[in-house]
Amino acid sequence: MYPKLGYVCVCRVSGSKKGSKGDWVRFLSPSIYCGALQVPTCCSARYNLALLAFFGFFLLYALRVNLSVALVDMVERNTSLAKNATSNVCPEHSSTINVPHNTSGKKYSWDADTQGWILGSFFYGYIITQIPGGYLASRIGGKLLLGFGIFGTSVFTLLTPLAANLGVGYLIAVRALEGLGEGVTFPAMHSMWSSWAPPLERSKLLSISYAGAQLGTVVSLPLSGLICYYMNWIYVFYIFGALGVLWFFFWMWFVSDTPETHWSISHAERDYILSSLKDQLSTQKSVPWRRILESLPLWAIVVAHFSYNWTFYTLLTLLPTYMKEILRFDAQENGFLSALPYFGCWLCIILSGQIADHLREKQNLSTVFVRKSFTLIGMIGPAVFLVAAGFIGCNYELAVAFVTVSTTLGGFCTSGYGINHLDIAPSYAGILLGITNSFATIPGMVGPVIAKNLTHNNTGEWQTVFYIAASINLFGAIFFALFGSGEVQDWAVSGYHLHRN
Repeated sequence: MYPKLGYVCVCRVSGSKKGSKGDWVRFLSPSIYCGALQVPTCCSARYNLALLAFFGFFLLYALRVNLSVALVDMVERNTSLAKNATSNVCPEHSSTINVPHNTSGKKYSWDADTQGWILGSFFYGYIITQIPGGYLASRIGGKLLLGFGIFGTSVFTLLTPLAANLGVGYLIAVRALEGLGEGVTFPAMHSMWSSWAPPLERSKLLSISYAGAQLGTVVSLPLSGLICYYMNWIYVFYIFGALGVLWFFFWMWFVSDTPETHWSISHAERDYILSSLKDQLSTQKSVPWRRILESLPLWAIVVAHFSYNWTFYTLLTLLPTYMKEILRFDAQENGFLSALPYFGCWLCIILSGQIADHLREKQNLSTVFVRKSFTLIGMIGPAVFLVAAGFIGCNYELAVAFVTVSTTLGGFCTSGYGINHLDIAPSYAGILLGITNSFATIPGMVGPVIAKNLTHNNTGEWQTVFYIAASINLFGAIFFALFGSGEVQDWAVSGYHLHRN
């Protein structure tokens, strides 16, 4: 199958010396085909993969955060009321008290500590399967691992109302099992992209697929609130769980682990992808664990990932509390305004992915320069606006604006350190992400707990939370700028030395 007339084709002519990079000779005739320089993106197999992954991560984060909203309706009101009557909070923002239309959902007498264990149990399962998920994906492929990871999470979500009725221990166990299922998904996706994403399209393809996570947060926060308000909290789990099961069947039918095994990919696209990755993949069957753990560029990603997630998980868990207890927004306003920052982040992820690859392909900027620049913007920018948010007192508009800008700028990190695993070791990208995400899960376990202990509905105490998050962000940005890399490491490509992107 030849590309259409007008597509530029290239043929690589080997140099006389062994290992020479050769020269690129251009042809305009469709009758001569050695490898397409570019193939159409519309309806292509790699962009179809990105789109299905987008919806998968959309549902993944919807399944993750829906309990945070539903829990408010699951718990008896007098169990979760704050006991601090002298709190320094803002005046009531809304005089309208909204009473839920449907109050038929069962209530449970869980105290604040029990609720903390319920919410935190997800991460205890999530952290366990990160590295095993990356290793398994490199061995059996990411398709089955990611598909069954989301399918399992969806099934356990459907079982959540039953587990809550059986007892809090069962609910905690189900949430931990959901975490086990979700833990393999990001390493599996990274592993798949190591075979599917041409180097100059990595930012675009990965930003599209992972942006689904942010949009899932945007949609599920207010939608879960509306479902609880008009229906019953159990339907939060039934609706999102059923959608996850439905997605699984589409994923299994349309997706393949590699371009070689895809049933409908064009010859031009397959050859384009394979030729672009020719010198970047390893043929080693054993994993060079020691060399991986000694790699400074990997630890630069670890530090950046840990630092970014500290702010992300702190806001994801406690932003609704800040909106309700400090800024005094009512329940419906809270749901939509808590989702607004993540909508901005979703837009930023999509746009920054396009910009990053444009800078690398059209402006000839090095991969390491783009990755470091985007990481600095995505971590220092949020730190500045997060600190500023602590000084605006009860100015509702500025508070929402600063938190939204802070979270939005964080979207640049996806095209920064977020996909740097594929730059330094494409063959082991899933394993590397498993390592970095293991460390990056720790903030989800301890960050909100520390923040909760520091705040007692007092605006001054929230400044401390923002200071800590901003300081950690700043440290992570500087560390990555000093020690990050954009080149394939020698241990990641058997038979090759450092490969420049």
